[in-house]
Amino acid sequence: MGHMIIANYMVEHTDLDEVWMVVSPQSPFKKKQSLARDSDRLYLVQLAIGDNYNIRASNIEFDLPQPSYTIDTLQYLKEKYDNKEFILIMGGDNLVSLPKWKNYEQILAHHDIFVYKRPEYELGELQNHERVHLFEAPLMHISASYIRAEIKAGKSVRYLVPDAVHDYLEKTTLYK
Repeated sequence: MGHMIIANYMVEHTDLDEVWMVVSPQSPFKKKQSLARDSDRLYLVQLAIGDNYNIRASNIEFDLPQPSYTIDTLQYLKEKYDNKEFILIMGGDNLVSLPKWKNYEQILAHHDIFVYKRPEYELGELQNHERVHLFEAPLMHISASYIRAEIKAGKSVRYLVPDAVHDYLEKTTLYK
């Protein structure tokens, strides 16, 4: 729900025409075995989006080398969709760690970054960068790891995820 709220906020309160939610097969900062199958995760995002035509699920990283580095994805998107401008959306917790990302200087040189503030995190010095734009979007203080842990513990995640996602998770063994 939190990701959906942020995506919808960005479409409604910025000049973005649409938000692409990129499902990453392998983040360099996460262990691969902790994730569900790529196709399952993509399907869950599609279920969450439903009929919102301003938000779309993207599997663009599925065919790119792994782990998935944001700079590589952005360069690929620019080549494939040269008529579009791509902006990165991230939480304030990620802005502080941005200097640890592969070629982060290139990201800042060629792309705006829309950052939604998270009250418990400092934004660091990059918050003043000309390509960084800060937003006070509504937030939920529930993480995906919390939701996965609740499912694994046999607890209900009703109201923590979109209804279509909840219904699908109830019918499967995903995250159990």
